[in-house]
Amino acid sequence: MIYHVPWIYTPVRTVLAIWHQLTKTEIPELAKCSVLMRERSRVEETIHCMQRAGAGNLQVISDFDMTLTRFAHNGKRVPTTHNILDNRLLINEDCTKKMRELLNTYYPIEIDASRSAEEKLPLMVEWWTKVHELLIQQKIRKDMLARAVKESSAMLREGYKVFFDHLAEHQVPLLILSAGVGDVLEEVIRQNHVFHPNVHIISNYMDFDHTGVLQAFKGQLIHTFNKREGALSHAAGLRELQGRPNVLLLGDSLGDLTMADGVSEPQNVLTVGFLNDQVEERKESYINSFDIVLVKDETMDVPNAILRKKLCFMCTVCYLCVRYSHYSCIYYLVQNAEMRDHREERNNRL
Repeated sequence: MIYHVPWIYTPVRTVLAIWHQLTKTEIPELAKCSVLMRERSRVEETIHCMQRAGAGNLQVISDFDMTLTRFAHNGKRVPTTHNILDNRLLINEDCTKKMRELLNTYYPIEIDASRSAEEKLPLMVEWWTKVHELLIQQKIRKDMLARAVKESSAMLREGYKVFFDHLAEHQVPLLILSAGVGDVLEEVIRQNHVFHPNVHIISNYMDFDHTGVLQAFKGQLIHTFNKREGALSHAAGLRELQGRPNVLLLGDSLGDLTMADGVSEPQNVLTVGFLNDQVEERKESYINSFDIVLVKDETMDVPNAILRKKLCFMCTVCYLCVRYSHYSCIYYLVQNAEMRDHREERNNRL
């Protein structure tokens, strides 16, 4: 069978112009006033490299609370997965009071830019161990979690559906590494209709007894500053993540920067940090740590724009290809066109 591909004979300049247009790394969303970058050229170069490598080499690793979910809406804080459990269906008023006291004590420590991660680590373990002990005492019922999520004001960031659906469409794995409550996290995603097969979650999961009552939390405690250990111990076992050396990492804490440590032989890692609170106090440390910093941005506009640039590049290339014929590959055409151009110049000289 012979396939006729008339545009193989497209002039060299036209082919090259198409190629260069496809590989441009300009992203208008990066010009927003809420976007800060220490080295814009490095960001553009990383995006360019990841774009050329294609969707098959990409994975996305993300925090959940205050990263994929909003930090605030209409001036009010949006609940985290732990806060969603603050529902009379699940816990009593005394437990609520004690959890809020713990929050007021430990959260300022978590976001204190003057303290080192080493100094914060034992205090984070102390905080979340106490919270989990309080929750276990409440004998929370598994069958009430879905209702608690539905009655809460939990909100994913604006543009979340495009983000989740785009990754699923291109079969790019999304690893969510969260210090929150995994059972609640899953329910939030499920109720927003974006719990696709490419989504993988590492988090603190509840352990229910045979009657459906909470009796413990499973495995090692995951908190903001030990995500590296979680990434190393769990991510290596996920076959879907193997052979994907390029990473888009999303987080709202400096501790989230270690989430890609479980990636085998990483080539390009682009980090995006959501700076939600205490902006002036933390801005410098975020700019020095993340490639891109989003200041009080409650949307997924920038991550979506980056993914659109990376993934739609390959879609356009594939669109230009004719099925079953490797000669129609645009990359092959560029190389072939350049070689043809050199041959013509050489023949003219002879």
